[in-house]
Amino acid sequence: MVSRVIPVDPFDLVIFGATGDLATRKILPGLYRRDWAGQIPEQAQIIGAARSPLDDASWRDMVRAAIEENVTPDKRDPAAIARFLDRLGYVPIDARGTGGWEDLAARLVPGRVHAHYFSVGPGLFGDLAQRLHAHGMNDATCRIVVEKPFGHDRASAQALNATLAAHFDEHQIYRIDHYLGKETVQNLMAIRFGNMLFEPLWNAQYVDHIQITVAETVGVAGRGGYYDKSGAMRDMVQNHMMQLLCLIAMEPPYAFEPDAVRDEKLKVIRALDPVRPGDIVRGQYDAANGHASYLEDVESANSLTESFIALKAHVSSWRWKGTPFYLRTGKRLRTRTSEIAITFKDPPHSIFGEQEGQRSNMLVIRLQPNEGIKLKVTIKEPGPGGMRLVEVPLDMSFAEALGPEAEDIPDAYERLIMDVIRGNQTLFMRGDEVEAAWAWTDPVIAAWEARGDRPHPYDPGSSGPEDALMLMHRDGRRWREVKP
Repeated sequence: MVSRVIPVDPFDLVIFGATGDLATRKILPGLYRRDWAGQIPEQAQIIGAARSPLDDASWRDMVRAAIEENVTPDKRDPAAIARFLDRLGYVPIDARGTGGWEDLAARLVPGRVHAHYFSVGPGLFGDLAQRLHAHGMNDATCRIVVEKPFGHDRASAQALNATLAAHFDEHQIYRIDHYLGKETVQNLMAIRFGNMLFEPLWNAQYVDHIQITVAETVGVAGRGGYYDKSGAMRDMVQNHMMQLLCLIAMEPPYAFEPDAVRDEKLKVIRALDPVRPGDIVRGQYDAANGHASYLEDVESANSLTESFIALKAHVSSWRWKGTPFYLRTGKRLRTRTSEIAITFKDPPHSIFGEQEGQRSNMLVIRLQPNEGIKLKVTIKEPGPGGMRLVEVPLDMSFAEALGPEAEDIPDAYERLIMDVIRGNQTLFMRGDEVEAAWAWTDPVIAAWEARGDRPHPYDPGSSGPEDALMLMHRDGRRWREVKP
């Protein structure tokens, strides 16, 4: 176990939608791992709430099965599992009615933090908020956690924010984006603001361009109904990738403190230029090798929704004017990877002759898999025969650099839930930040819908449509290809 784990104060955590996929696959196994690591105090309790007519014992059986399925064998300690299950309770609840609410209120211990995780569809957020208010559970000790999507466009995001604000103050609302809980994403801030080595170079004078890639090998089978109403732009770019862009491009906050960080991220979003039609490529995966096509997965022969998107964005700020940000994300691609690649400009003059060419320095931040950081530098090739230059990586994977401790780094949901209990909103989105992201996204979507653009087909297992390659080739650049 990690010795530096600091227990939090006793708390009550209510998980609405406690029998759903997110709760059983991510939230509850993550909480067990925090309990196993010694971070959850003995007095804390976790209460499941859902429509299913379960009791405490039957829900504990469900959670035990979730732990067996989603926790690695080295952490499945029988005594630890029994201890964790003992702190669980269950309340059948009617999210749109009156059933179960008085029972839930009676179970909460006065005076401690009460966190309510809305692991349900956004259509129930307002109902849950209103009933927590009506039953006196929205006092100063209360915090609510809401999952994406935070609206479908700016208007719906504003309406959702207004609904939550009618019952809770902004400092009580935690809009969770699990990407911000990843260890490497937070290390991006440490690299930038904790090392004098990089920050002086972190601007348009020295950075040629930045690539952000979030690639998946899976398709949308099983969730086609949801995905076809959102697409890659709404599902990934507007939230996850926007957050990564903000962390790269923002100015140094005055402190690593919630509103200081979020103020700087908001400035980046507001500085984004509109995306020109020629700077965006959309795609849909075809059928191949026994896999269904996107149209088959969503059961629609005429869908215009994209499973892939690549675009070039510009931030009109003093720091970044003229430096392009290339973003791409998609389903059924060659390999599963999430990474940020910062490519620095070439030296203004090569003293080694044209035959050696130029080799740009590159800082690569891997989010998944194998979280880590790589810096590509140029050195002399060993051996006789003159000055021959080669490119080598200075590579640090967390697993290699931190040894056994890396295996016990909390996953994103574990970290973020503990931040909710501590009352730390630094890694959570603020309402105005969400609305600003939609204000940039909506015109892009409206433009291609007005033109009737069809997504370009692409082969599963490829890097996406050919036009996405040309998006960079015409600028004299290339996408960084990550091999499986």
